[in-house]
Amino acid sequence: MIEKLKQTIREEVAKLSREMQEAINSFYWVKVAEEIGKKYKLSEDEIHDLQVETLLVLIGVEYRDLYALNIEENIGTTKEESEKIAEEVFQKIFISINNKLEENIKKSLPNKNPNHEQNMNFVLSGGDYSSFIEEK
Repeated sequence: MIEKLKQTIREEVAKLSREMQEAINSFYWVKVAEEIGKKYKLSEDEIHDLQVETLLVLIGVEYRDLYALNIEENIGTTKEESEKIAEEVFQKIFISINNKLEENIKKSLPNKNPNHEQNMNFVLSGGDYSSFIEEK
C-alpha cells in the first residue's frame, strides 16, 4: 500500500470516536481487503481503490448500501463481480469490525445491565450515551 494512502487512513480513523478507532485498529482490514482484491485478480491500483472505498464506508463518508455500486464504478468491475466483492468485504471486514465496536461500547458502559428506561432515554436523546449514566 502506498504511504500516502496509509497516512490518509490514519488521519481519517483518528477523527472517529475512541470505540470506533479501537474497533478498526483491532482488525487488520487493509490486509484483508488486499487479499480479497487479489482473489478477484484486481491490479494494485484497483486494490488501493477497494481499500479507499472500504475506508469511506468505515468512517461514514459513504453509505454501506452503495458500496457494491461504488466498487463497480470506481474500480471498473462488472455488477456481478462488484456484488461478490462487496459481500465478501461485508462478511470478512464490516461484520468483524461491527462486532468489535459493539463489544467496545458494551465495555465502556457504566451500567452493565441497562433497563428499558435507559434504552428509551437513549433513543429519545438522539443517541446521547450520557443518558445511560445513572443519576445519584
